[in-house]
Amino acid sequence: MFWLQIVSNFIKILREGQTPNQVAGGFALGSIVGLMPGLSLQGLIVWLIIFVLNVNLSAAFLAATLFALIAWLLDPVFHHVGYWLLVDLEGLKDFWTALYNAPLAPLTRFNNTIVMGSLVGALVLVLPVFFGMKRFVIAYRKTVGARIEKTKLYQIISKNFLVRWYEKVRDLGGLS
Repeated sequence: MFWLQIVSNFIKILREGQTPNQVAGGFALGSIVGLMPGLSLQGLIVWLIIFVLNVNLSAAFLAATLFALIAWLLDPVFHHVGYWLLVDLEGLKDFWTALYNAPLAPLTRFNNTIVMGSLVGALVLVLPVFFGMKRFVIAYRKTVGARIEKTKLYQIISKNFLVRWYEKVRDLGGLS
């Protein structure tokens, strides 16, 4: 039910509510978390940024989930990028050694090829994800949302007994 609530909140936000920048910001920051494997210092820092900034939390959770699934498929690519940065680039070896000897840097697990590659991949993709999601939210609010609500499938689903029952229970429980 938790994930159903996140998706429901995200769809509500697409229709109205927070600005496209807030929704896109949450989605972009969530994509960074989703692309990075496991729990690391940089992941905790990104979650802290998500909770401090005025971005959409539902978008961040949804993006983290979606991009975690994508990251699993991209792990071989992330490994090659991380290996190239950590091993093949001779000029950076002294930098990596100094960084590893720093007090907090090993907590980032940067010396893992997949962690390094996924961090670089996430940083490369963060701006395209932000601007793509912003365009999507704006387009959804202008045209797509109204079209979807007029479709026969949407009408059937929205009038479904289970959907109405869930909304009633949700409203009684104060979840919305």
